Amino acid sequence: MEQFITFGIVGLTTAAVYAIISSGLVVTYTTTGVFNFAHGATGMMAAFAYWQLSVGWGWPVWLSVAVVLLVLAPAFGLLVERLLRPVQRLGEAEKLVMTIAMLSGLIALARWIWNPIKARSLPTFFNEQQAFHIGSATITWHQALTMIVAVAVALGLRVLMFNTRTGAEMRATVDDRALVGLTGADPVRANRVAWILGTVLAALGGVLIAPMVALEATQLSLLIVSAYAAAIFGRLKSLPMTFVGAVVVGCMEAYMAGYLPQNDYLPGLRLAAPAILLLLALLLFPHGRLRGRDRNLSQVPVPTVRGTFAFAGVIVAFGIILATVLGEGDLITYGQIFAFGVIAMSFVPLVGYAGQISLAQLSMAGIGAIVCAHLGADGQWWALLAVMVVSGVAGAIVAIPALRLSGVYLALGTAAIAVVLDRWIFSMPSFEVFGMEIAFFNQGSIDLVGPSLLGFQVDTPAELTVFAAICLALVTIGVAALRRGRLGRQLIALRDSEAAYATLGGSLLLMKTVVFAISAGIAGLGGALYGMQLQSVAPEQFNFIAGLGIFLIAVVGGLGVVGNGLFTGTMIAGPLNAIVALWPGAQNLVQTLPAAAGLAYGSGAVDDGVVPSMRKEWEATFRDTLVVSTLVGWIVLLWLLRLGDVINGYVFFAGIVAGVIAARVWSNSRRKVPPGPDGSVEEIPVEWWGVKRPWTPEDQEVLDRAVATRG
Repeated sequence: MEQFITFGIVGLTTAAVYAIISSGLVVTYTTTGVFNFAHGATGMMAAFAYWQLSVGWGWPVWLSVAVVLLVLAPAFGLLVERLLRPVQRLGEAEKLVMTIAMLSGLIALARWIWNPIKARSLPTFFNEQQAFHIGSATITWHQALTMIVAVAVALGLRVLMFNTRTGAEMRATVDDRALVGLTGADPVRANRVAWILGTVLAALGGVLIAPMVALEATQLSLLIVSAYAAAIFGRLKSLPMTFVGAVVVGCMEAYMAGYLPQNDYLPGLRLAAPAILLLLALLLFPHGRLRGRDRNLSQVPVPTVRGTFAFAGVIVAFGIILATVLGEGDLITYGQIFAFGVIAMSFVPLVGYAGQISLAQLSMAGIGAIVCAHLGADGQWWALLAVMVVSGVAGAIVAIPALRLSGVYLALGTAAIAVVLDRWIFSMPSFEVFGMEIAFFNQGSIDLVGPSLLGFQVDTPAELTVFAAICLALVTIGVAALRRGRLGRQLIALRDSEAAYATLGGSLLLMKTVVFAISAGIAGLGGALYGMQLQSVAPEQFNFIAGLGIFLIAVVGGLGVVGNGLFTGTMIAGPLNAIVALWPGAQNLVQTLPAAAGLAYGSGAVDDGVVPSMRKEWEATFRDTLVVSTLVGWIVLLWLLRLGDVINGYVFFAGIVAGVIAARVWSNSRRKVPPGPDGSVEEIPVEWWGVKRPWTPEDQEVLDRAVATRG
């Protein structure tokens, strides 16, 4: 009984921290309507700042706490409010990008400032020997302080939200900002107060829990998963139920640590327990009606057949060029462009077409790598088909709980699945089910080899690069065909309004299951290609945090366009690796770039994504046959010179960049309308094509695509 009480006290102490953190999350969400995925990372940064002030620089504890909670946290809250103010006009996926970008960026920034190799710890506020007893239970003063602070926070929030004008403004703002403004209240001020309060509570929770755990950026940031579960108990609205949820989560963790049997299969379960509880809470508690029409959605273009096949040819040509001009070591690095491109393409039908947000795509890629390693150990070609089937089945299983979820709840559910996979499932040893052995990463790493096709073994980095490029080209063609077909139109309808789709007789379960399966199958293929390129992979390469970077770049690229795969793969494995290779000291800076891109996108710096913007800018150039033919000839010439060692790789790639820029300038000069007698240039609007200048087949294609997009 004494042991039970002891673990209960530990659980209540942890629950008090979760209650503080999750209450800040609920306050922010109920006021602004933005779910802050970076809430835990904010507490993590506060904990590191407290360590730096109190331990690193030797400041008094009281002064360090005051600076963190009264200066740094409010200032960061104001900064976040300013950054996130424009996201109200965006769709669900784009809203999440900003806070996910902050989560990823703050983790990278913490690792940059505080070397993760160096161990750090924080002392408790009081000496551990200073404790008091309640019956047979021993309670330290740090534990008592934590619980007292949690109670004070609960009472203070109750008074603020229901007994002050500011609290009434905060509760009303999320329902109708314009109406609140008409009553004389200030919605911007309410949002500001909410962000400051939420940030201070996250910082307070981080400072209180830091002495109890290791000071590590990712671990502290993912403590928010437990706070997510507590917040879902309150359905992101009720503070009392949020505190109840915190008690459930904290006590569950404590009693599992004390009473769970010791064996090789259960250690990961303790780590994944909060994510499992979060998933169960999402499934058990109601979360509102089906999503109606979202007016903030951008249009999804219909790719043309000719353009799709031309782009697929460019992908294969790019792979061949890389395979012939780069050395074996560089190909292992830069050949990942096409594997990451395939993984990124899995977001296009799922998020871009169907509007179903998933943060578990890299986990599906991990499943693909596992299947390929075990079924294709000797290069069996059919293992890649098995990869897509098994990964597709895993995606269909994910879709079953997804039927009850949408928007931020679906993002939380898939995030929980990703955390469960990388914290528990992927780390399990092999086991048998009905006489069949099930193996994952075998508590280490797994080896992958290239496939054997028609008696030819694809095993060198160059061959694997070309093979991965071909796979990306085929996936691009397949996703484009999906968008042009009946299923693609159904997915767009599902994306526009789940309620309308269901009302018209559409099966939400069937459609979500199909699109999750297709998406997971594509991601699984990408994971297998990634493992083949590296030859050996570990579960850490498919964890939840690693998947956020791919999601961020994919959203920035444009989730509704088939060119997003090559763009995302190139950005992740191209410039980011090249910068580190040229300037090794810039590695920490490079890790923050995906987050910076996500913040830039959310702030409106990039409209509808990079790929659609680039296509609009370059469409006329690529339609100029003479310019394109000359550019292709120039690239082929440079390639031949590189193969003959006449020029080096730097000159080769610089020549390609110069050729592309020159082609753009030349094309623009050829498209200029001759000036009139007075020297002015007449711009011909699209409505006058065929009247003021000859009608061309290219004009017809532009018109058809525009009509199809609007339809």
